Amino acid sequence: MTARWSQTSVLTVCVVAVLAALPSWGGVPPASPEAARGPASRAAAAAAAAQVPGETLLIRGGWLFDSVGDGRVRNPGIVVRAGKIFSIGPSDEQVAGFGEIEVVDLDDGATILPGLFDLHAHHAMDLFGRGRIDEVDYNPLIFLANGVTSVFPAGEVDPEKVMAARIAIDNGERPGPRIMNSGPYFGSARPGWNRDATPDQIREEVDYWVSQGAKGFKAKGIGPVHLRALIEQAHVHGLPVTGHLGSGARNSVNPRDAIMMGIDRIEHFMGGDAMPAERSAYASLVGIEPDTAEFRRIADLYIRHAVNFDATMSAYGYYGERDPEVYTYWVDEKSFLTPFARQHVESRERTVNESFERIYWVKRTLLKAFYDAGGGHLITLGTDHPSWGEYLSGFAVHRELLSFVLSGIPPADALKFATINAARAMRVSDKLGTIEVGKLADLVVVEGDPLTDIRDARNVRLVVRSGRIYDPAELLAAARGKIGPSGPEELEQWGRR
Repeated sequence: MTARWSQTSVLTVCVVAVLAALPSWGGVPPASPEAARGPASRAAAAAAAAQVPGETLLIRGGWLFDSVGDGRVRNPGIVVRAGKIFSIGPSDEQVAGFGEIEVVDLDDGATILPGLFDLHAHHAMDLFGRGRIDEVDYNPLIFLANGVTSVFPAGEVDPEKVMAARIAIDNGERPGPRIMNSGPYFGSARPGWNRDATPDQIREEVDYWVSQGAKGFKAKGIGPVHLRALIEQAHVHGLPVTGHLGSGARNSVNPRDAIMMGIDRIEHFMGGDAMPAERSAYASLVGIEPDTAEFRRIADLYIRHAVNFDATMSAYGYYGERDPEVYTYWVDEKSFLTPFARQHVESRERTVNESFERIYWVKRTLLKAFYDAGGGHLITLGTDHPSWGEYLSGFAVHRELLSFVLSGIPPADALKFATINAARAMRVSDKLGTIEVGKLADLVVVEGDPLTDIRDARNVRLVVRSGRIYDPAELLAAARGKIGPSGPEELEQWGRR
């Protein structure tokens, strides 16, 4: 059988796919999973689905970083069928048997990467100081346009709304990364959290959110009794738990103690004896030195128990002096706000948090020390950026990658933090995280060599999620000028005082 070759440029392929996938949902998320399946959404899904199942995609040319090895190799050719990587380096005989093939030819300046993960990917925004809301209409487009094909929200303000967005994306009714729902925070970070809940009530709630599709859980502001119940019940379902924990002060839990309970991942700071219960974790963090027995003990504990560490390197810098090497815009992020919202954001006065500025720099030395101690395979990428409008969450993955490299991490390992390490942390490394035969076809094509300059990972030219091609420029164009209210009459939709 002779293959029928439909050869076209990267840009043309992307435009066709994105125009089919972008639904007309009018900027209003469905209120429930049932609403996500309305007639207009079903029609959009059918149109989008017609572009993908049964088709074969061949990506030729350029370079390949598969997140298995440590370097780039010439792309031997990647065949994608039914949303999965069917073969790498196909023979002419194989290709001839595929029938109709869509071919993407890359030039020598392109590099193919696995799809990126953000394991602390807030969709939450607070543009007007009225409280956070989860914005799930346009944030998913921006995440995907930046090569982020999988996100874990790490605590949702409006879990039902985020669940509905996940269902719509999974059904092909709108584009976006796969959302690995976290459900609500477990702990005082959740409004209305019941401090007197029994362990059985915690277990029942875990069961409920699993039934709704949660893929992991986030603890923040939690006490030891509740945390133990959360970990135990999540593990009954084979799901991981991560935590923004404390020093042990005021009924908080030191990460050291959470590790002994079996927690899977820790956010922000590593804990241990360098964070005594006599003061807050933040008060200790600014003074921790890596070349101490206390730090070596906690690093060894993570490694022995194989606990992941979500460093959130860049999260604190937004509130500090904003190191220009990391926080200088390469895209006008405020252009994605409505004119009304942008005017408000730009009129606000800004204060510098000196403590967070010190933490920003301390975290660089501590992360490199953990990496040097043998913890590199446990570090994951999470941005932790609930946006107030100046910087948007979807772009934050690239600031985090740059922060890793500026800390002394080799670019190849920084990319592994955002790919295979994250996939392992979410227990999906059999499906995602590397470019290997049999895995889901989540691919990112960038211009340049991010193993030489990690900033090149920003130059996203093509995104493939589960075999479907997206043009980042089209995704960003669909979101530009759309985030936020169009005028004061819509403020109630953006939080309440």
